[in-house]
Amino acid sequence: MMRIYKYIIFSLILIAYTSLEIMGQQNNQWEIFRGDPSLSGYTRAKIPESPSILWNFQTDDAITAAPIVADGKIFAGNSGGILYALDMNGKLLWQFETDNTIEAPVLYYDGIIYCGNLSGYLYALDADTGSLIWKYETENQISGSPNHFEYNNKHFIVVGSYDFYLHCVDAKIGQPVWKYESDNFVNGAAAVGNGVGLFGGCDGFLHVVDLGTGKLKNKIEVATYVAGSVAISDNLVYTGDYDGQFTCIDIKKGEILWKWKNPDNSLPFLGSPSIYKDKVVIGGEDKKLYCFNGLDGKLLWSYNAGGRIDASPVIIRDQVLTATMDGMLYLVDLNTGQETWSYEIGSAITHNPAVINGYIILGARDGNIYCLGK
Repeated sequence: MMRIYKYIIFSLILIAYTSLEIMGQQNNQWEIFRGDPSLSGYTRAKIPESPSILWNFQTDDAITAAPIVADGKIFAGNSGGILYALDMNGKLLWQFETDNTIEAPVLYYDGIIYCGNLSGYLYALDADTGSLIWKYETENQISGSPNHFEYNNKHFIVVGSYDFYLHCVDAKIGQPVWKYESDNFVNGAAAVGNGVGLFGGCDGFLHVVDLGTGKLKNKIEVATYVAGSVAISDNLVYTGDYDGQFTCIDIKKGEILWKWKNPDNSLPFLGSPSIYKDKVVIGGEDKKLYCFNGLDGKLLWSYNAGGRIDASPVIIRDQVLTATMDGMLYLVDLNTGQETWSYEIGSAITHNPAVINGYIILGARDGNIYCLGK
């Protein structure tokens, strides 16, 4: 009997462990600009030591949207309004031309690419062919990535616009479902988790919106202006702002848990944070990468990258990957803040790379999409 009991316990542990692996981000997919709907900026993917450029693909204009990787394809948009689809060897598969800059990173979901541009259009494209499925129009520019959620066995897309609204549309047919009005531009992407969409607006508030109804659940004042996207970990939401503050909000309690500000400057945080377990990391315009204890706000370490950090960092297991406006890439140990690798691209990098097993994919202001690996 004891032997059977031990076998059952072992089986349950194995099932639980396997379930956790399945629930985690797929290591060969980076389907949204921060890796997952909660915008955590974390991956379990493995990258080689000291990666270098394997290939680059030249476009005619600056790469203004962070690339994503899905089903063996790379997708990235540029300031000329063209979305490019490449294979993993850098060969062009297709391109789709829009009428304005693609600043918002695209979203891959269920075989469809969702792409917004500065004319305020949201396009749904077949990921294999680039053919247009539908087009939805907002009343001002789209600068933040679309996100997705499921409700009552149907799939929906949420995207913010400079028309002050967070828009929810049917993922298959592009018909509007609801609109939530904020008090200013919506610049970043909305994070999705636990039935709510969360975004920091240019009105300085964290908005918590019920995804089923589009109704406001809570609204918490954070700063004067939140430029980047927030990240979620359980009931805690993290965001930097234009005033140079970094804030943790407990959305269950509806209040700010802690706030940190550099005593030496008030330079803004334009990128989004990354979260892994009890650590949260963000880069700033003061050229530094910061790591905090996510529960109490204690500054664990800071790393001077030597150039402005507009791009959001990516946590890769126990390392942090950051890119700078002077064209550098750095890997920093998550626990110590010590640099472990650097590489010069030579052109400004304004958005986070996509990271999958064996590869780092990024876009730069020189118009190139780069693939690094071994």
